[in-house]
Amino acid sequence: MSEFLSLAPKGPLQRGGNRWDVFLSYRSSSRPWVLALYDVLRQLGYEVFMDQYVLATSDRLSAALQENLASSATGVLIWSHRNEESDWCKKEYYSLDSRDGSESGFRYVVVNIDGKQLPEFARQKIWIDFSDTREGPCGTNLLRLLYGLQGKPLPPEAVGLAAKVDEATRVALARIAGAKESGDAELLVELAASKGVEWQVSAMLGCSAAAALISIKKNDEALAVIQQLESAFSRSIRPQQLKGLALARKGNWREAQRVLLELYYLGERDPETVGILARTWRDRYSESKDALHLRKARDLYAEAFRSSPHDFYTGINAAANSVLLGETEVAAGYANEVAALVGTVAKPGNYWATATVAEVQLIRRAFPEAASLYATAIAINPEAKADHESTFGQARRLLDKLQPTVEERSAIERAFGAAV
Repeated sequence: MSEFLSLAPKGPLQRGGNRWDVFLSYRSSSRPWVLALYDVLRQLGYEVFMDQYVLATSDRLSAALQENLASSATGVLIWSHRNEESDWCKKEYYSLDSRDGSESGFRYVVVNIDGKQLPEFARQKIWIDFSDTREGPCGTNLLRLLYGLQGKPLPPEAVGLAAKVDEATRVALARIAGAKESGDAELLVELAASKGVEWQVSAMLGCSAAAALISIKKNDEALAVIQQLESAFSRSIRPQQLKGLALARKGNWREAQRVLLELYYLGERDPETVGILARTWRDRYSESKDALHLRKARDLYAEAFRSSPHDFYTGINAAANSVLLGETEVAAGYANEVAALVGTVAKPGNYWATATVAEVQLIRRAFPEAASLYATAIAINPEAKADHESTFGQARRLLDKLQPTVEERSAIERAFGAAV
């Protein structure tokens, strides 16, 4: 870790009268990745502008952003496909571009975090592809970003070390994926305790291990890993999201709701945070039978889906909870939108996408098709017991409301078999 950091350009920059070394421009849905970058930059001594840490609630947002951009020596535009839906992000791009190469010496770097093609105007600038590290920046591309902010090429010695980190990260992700598929909780815990630089640069690998533990129904082990991540990456959002999910999967909706409501009212309105928060209200409804709790869950799923209409997870849950509320037309509308995203056939290797296709068919009362798709989803990752239980629980609630024939219900239940 010390060798890696010794090669990384340190802050602060020679920024003249500027207040900030780096201005981070991003869409709120990309905030977990941005927080990981923020952590790294701060660790290296840069003064970083990120709105949630600087802007007071009373600030007029657009004016304050422009003022802070004008007081920054460099900028990073974090791009994902959701930026294309935001006129605000386009305006920030043009604001960054208009300052690039000015007398102040301002420069900026474009990074792509989801592998989607950049729009034409953003491709005019040299950009860095982080689509392989969606949990946070690391390795060669992190160093390339840091040197880009300094206006310097990547030195040969940095290339060599960063390539080793890249390879170590690739191997670690493969080992996590393999351990998840085989249900090897012991290996996941062992991996999460690794001291390699690839585990210490960002929370990405630790979060991946924790998420895998949650999927295979090892929530206590996941919470222990998350506690370590909270200490090492105190400003990262992803460990908090996973903590909420692990607590909810344990049946502790109260504590999960406390964690997630705090994030929500701190401004974290990304689909992951809002979706898991919605799940806690649905779990609360299971105890209370108060329809207002179920409506709260549905409305939160709908809020997340409206803010990120490419997110099929929140969309299908908005549909399902609308069914449970007896709002069949509303449910059909959400189901149609989700079907436009995921289609009507299984997605090889993708459990959640395939389970979502199945759930769309279930809501449409196409019971044989749903049963076949659920069985295909289970076969993709047979050891993801907690994921299967979550999917089965949703299917049973829908079946209770939809009231299929005994044969149709049995076909759905047989699809899950011993998995639940």
